[in-house]
Amino acid sequence: MSHKRILVVDDALTVRLFYRDVLERAGFEVTEAGNGIEGLERALGDHFDLLLVDINMPLMDGYEMVRHLREDPGLHSVPVVAISTEAKDADVERAYRAGANVYMIKPVRPARLTHTAQLLTGARAS
Repeated sequence: MSHKRILVVDDALTVRLFYRDVLERAGFEVTEAGNGIEGLERALGDHFDLLLVDINMPLMDGYEMVRHLREDPGLHSVPVVAISTEAKDADVERAYRAGANVYMIKPVRPARLTHTAQLLTGARAS
């Protein structure tokens, strides 16, 4: 069985490592990017089954990255989870308008992260 591939885009190394640990334990293959521009380049250059995108990042924020993803026909249908410390309704709405499928507020519990990734990728629980 091939592993589902997830791209984690977050400017905080510790957050990327946490998500990688949780998701790899659940059987996912994880690739990382440290900002929105790098994340967009990786998403355009490879195949991923799910994208986890932080909202507050330097160079290109998550809202802009998701908008660019949704403009590309090859990435239009790839599920995107926007993750942020921002918890206002306006922030959530802005992420959905940009094209996110799910909005999660940090800190994200490992079980919820795993369940959401399995749900959006169609992966079976390991």
